[in-house]
Amino acid sequence: MTDYSLLLEDPPRGWMQARLDDICRRVQDAASPSANGQRLYLGLEHLASGLPTLVGRGKESDVRSGKTTFRKDDILFGKLRPYLRKSVLVSEDGICSTDILVFRATEKCIPEFLCLLTHTDEFVGHSKKTTSGVQHPRTSWAALREFKLYVPPLPEQRKIAAVLGQVQQAIEQQERLIALTTELKKTLLHQLFTQGLHGEPQKQTEIGPVPESWKVVRLDSLFRIQQGKQVSKKNRIGDNQCPFLRTKNVFWGRLDLSELDEMYFTEAEEKRLTLQPGDLLVCEGGDIGRTAMWNGELAACYHQNHLHRVRAVNLENVEPAFLMYWLWYAFEFGHLYFGRGNVTTIPNLSQSKLAELPIPYTQLNEQREIVAALDALSAKEELHKRKHALLSDLFRTLLHQLMTAQIRVNDIDLTV
Repeated sequence: MTDYSLLLEDPPRGWMQARLDDICRRVQDAASPSANGQRLYLGLEHLASGLPTLVGRGKESDVRSGKTTFRKDDILFGKLRPYLRKSVLVSEDGICSTDILVFRATEKCIPEFLCLLTHTDEFVGHSKKTTSGVQHPRTSWAALREFKLYVPPLPEQRKIAAVLGQVQQAIEQQERLIALTTELKKTLLHQLFTQGLHGEPQKQTEIGPVPESWKVVRLDSLFRIQQGKQVSKKNRIGDNQCPFLRTKNVFWGRLDLSELDEMYFTEAEEKRLTLQPGDLLVCEGGDIGRTAMWNGELAACYHQNHLHRVRAVNLENVEPAFLMYWLWYAFEFGHLYFGRGNVTTIPNLSQSKLAELPIPYTQLNEQREIVAALDALSAKEELHKRKHALLSDLFRTLLHQLMTAQIRVNDIDLTV
């Protein structure tokens, strides 16, 4: 039916050729939810994308229409948009959405191995190729049951599941640490911007409580604002094509420079729009107020008109990163600037609106100490995110190599 399979040219001794319906059967036990029912309910929104784990759960009384019953050790596979890789092994009985296919392993396969099989690139490729429907592409059991593979003996299946289970546990540990660090950052932002570092009494201001010695000033009293150049077909022509930042490059507290666009800049525009280390980029639209700092990552880079460049008037009395963290707190967590942007049409933060924002001001030393504390926490958060990304890559690589016998579990030291 498709070119996707896990058939091997030279399968190891003991591996058995099979189709999916040789190692599992589809469960179609219909369920009618009760208004007062307490059974576990799982919809597609509760299945993680890309990993065999849950990201939430519901209960029977939350839903109304007909569902499918599942049992402990069944595999739930999302048939809607199967490229999202939503499949999980369940540890208790319950009911699920009819957009989920329920698989039950036969005696030829352990449930853990079956679940991992549904996450392989080959199985997902087969699933994607067999979908129908444009707006809501779905695959079917009739198509999936024909997927072909080589199945290792049960002891090797258990070892494969154990290896990948260890990697998955490490990924979930990093997810918990990222969530914990994020919550800690919210708490620290609130504490630092409302209480400062010196245990001063607080005073009430238009931006909420701040330490008594702090001032509240307009943003443009400390920073100059410069909007970037408009993107157009005309600006795509010319020899002097230069890299520039768009809103998609700007995230809270960081820049993503993996994809940089280019357009033409005149000599005068280069002088006016060149970014300098310490400049802040503030999003005008979309997630308005989202801010990151330019640290001179490229020798020459500019910005489009949907970004405000915010540059300190005098670096001897202001730390730009203090403003970056403040805007993060005020827009994202404190919701202090609600209504400051134009929300009547497309939400945006105009230059004039940005200029008049009230912001806190304290002595430079305290600004820098606050920035240092928040930088340290941000670095810890980024470290956990990098570990999570590396472990996720490792999971995908090991999954492919173990399922295709490129490496064998006996070659892996499980104590590492």
